[in-house]
Amino acid sequence: MRVLIVKMSSLGDVIHTLPAITDACAARPDLIFDWVVEEDFAEVPAWHPAVENVIPVALRRWRKAPLQAFSSPEWKDFRQSLKKPHYDLVIDAQGLLKSAWVGSLLRTPTAGLDAQSARERFAAWAYRHRYPVAKDQHAVERIRQLFAQALDYPLPETTGNYGLDISRFNSTGHRDHQVVFLHGTSREDKCWPVEFWCELCKKAGDQGLAVVLPWGSPAERERAEVIADSSPRALLMPRLNLTGIAAVLSRSLGAVSVDTGLGHLCAALDIPTVALYGPTSPKLVGTYGADQVHLGSGAELSAQKTMRDIVPAQAWEALQPMVEAAAAGAR
Repeated sequence: MRVLIVKMSSLGDVIHTLPAITDACAARPDLIFDWVVEEDFAEVPAWHPAVENVIPVALRRWRKAPLQAFSSPEWKDFRQSLKKPHYDLVIDAQGLLKSAWVGSLLRTPTAGLDAQSARERFAAWAYRHRYPVAKDQHAVERIRQLFAQALDYPLPETTGNYGLDISRFNSTGHRDHQVVFLHGTSREDKCWPVEFWCELCKKAGDQGLAVVLPWGSPAERERAEVIADSSPRALLMPRLNLTGIAAVLSRSLGAVSVDTGLGHLCAALDIPTVALYGPTSPKLVGTYGADQVHLGSGAELSAQKTMRDIVPAQAWEALQPMVEAAAAGAR
């Protein structure tokens, strides 16, 4: 049975879909998956061994000039790529009008969340099969429940498994004595003050840890340069693609991350991570998996509302024992 997944963005949402594929393949070995995903994240689905074809789409780019885009050879190539295999089912794992529209481009039965469960309720009108999934639970669990209903298998009671083989990124299995600071995020109010990063960088350096600083935009590079200047053990990375960042993470003992998609990549790779949440809550979309510590807001945490309420001493107190345990396990 060949299934097309429509889950186009964002990075964290794409990563959240991986455990559902692992569940499905364990229950139904006959399944083969293809995946429609935004071009910026097209590396990720291919990391899962059950995904055969990745079909990049560029809606984010095309919507800037829609008339030109939808009459272009690129659009025609995308439509043609959807027609090449025969699909038995399309699963819209995003629950948005745009993803429902993409799924409707095929003459194939589509499954998705019902109107009460979808992020955009009118998206459900495009599905032949609609399933209820409670909204007050983590996104990973919601997608796992959707797949279990759509593909008719019992939902595992275990924690979701992303299904990634870390040897794809780190063939030796060796971990360097380093931590990664994931300091870039899409919203200014989710950024941690640069002076806090510098203080944490000094603490890590004083303990003999190298601090690796990736970046993805000019503003992030500028911030990374300031942090790197705070410790001789800090290392400013060149600009990397997602596979390159995954390789760096897989060789690291731990990470500190703001609310960003790369934090979810840490969880998918089983990297011990301290995730910092100020104005956002991790309850529904926080990093999911083992060795994930959430600091900040949320009903189950303290009543902190801004990133300045999370001080470097808190982050170090959470990070240090996880790094020590990872170092001991890597010996």
